[in-house]
Amino acid sequence: MALFDKLVLYLQYPFVRYALIVGVLIALCSSLLGVTLVLKRFSFIGDGLSHVAFGAMAIAAVLNLTNDMVLILPITVISAVLLLRTGQNAKIKGDAAIAMISVGALAFGYLVMNVFSTSSNLSGDVCSTLFGSTSILTLSPGEVALCAILSVIVIIIFILFYNKIFAVTFDENFAKATGTKANAYNLLIAIIIAVIIVLAMNLVGSLLISALLIFPALSAMRLFKSFKSVTIFSALLSVLCALSGIIISILAGTPVGSTIVAVDVVAFAICHGAGIIRGGMSK
Repeated sequence: MALFDKLVLYLQYPFVRYALIVGVLIALCSSLLGVTLVLKRFSFIGDGLSHVAFGAMAIAAVLNLTNDMVLILPITVISAVLLLRTGQNAKIKGDAAIAMISVGALAFGYLVMNVFSTSSNLSGDVCSTLFGSTSILTLSPGEVALCAILSVIVIIIFILFYNKIFAVTFDENFAKATGTKANAYNLLIAIIIAVIIVLAMNLVGSLLISALLIFPALSAMRLFKSFKSVTIFSALLSVLCALSGIIISILAGTPVGSTIVAVDVVAFAICHGAGIIRGGMSK
């Protein structure tokens, strides 16, 4: 009861409600595209683009931009397009392209912060950016509104192009043969992922973003087989884990991003165990 009363007390503050709203929206968007990335064996695109976002954030900090989203979002989207194009190159495979962009952007961002930063706590700034910080608890109404608008756009696009995304995910060659513009939809997926990653930077940090994309999808695949069922369960589980993680972090005083990822890991372990039991019973 003491914890419940404490939670009720915290929910009276707007910044806590803002954090819950943004966390749910980001978790929902991440889970929708996470299934596609896992099935296309492109899970680590989240790492590559999150490191690009880190580099862009470092440049924005050096330039003292009041709204770093103006710089971070375009650079991350452009990198997503380049990553897609480079990954289709016969000389540079997809995983190599991700490694190149990921390591290069991370090193460049840290170098820029070291050379040009005026902060007295550079290590703290870097750690907060990479692993998430309390910034999710200091969101302004404008940032929440922007997150809500971008999240709604992502969800609408996913619903409108669900059949095309499904076709490109499972058999890209067959989709091309039937007249589907697979390259255009791959480009659309890459851009949406870039938007989600930029939104998730404040929630879990750049190094933990892939967890939001991968864990709910893998958990759902342990229990369901159809694309639609996996997507729906992944979305529900991702939202539940995000809510639980934020609430636990507020009550226990733990880092928000790491707590959410820890809850995702526990959920995966439970789903994996349930899948084994379910498989054994079906035999």
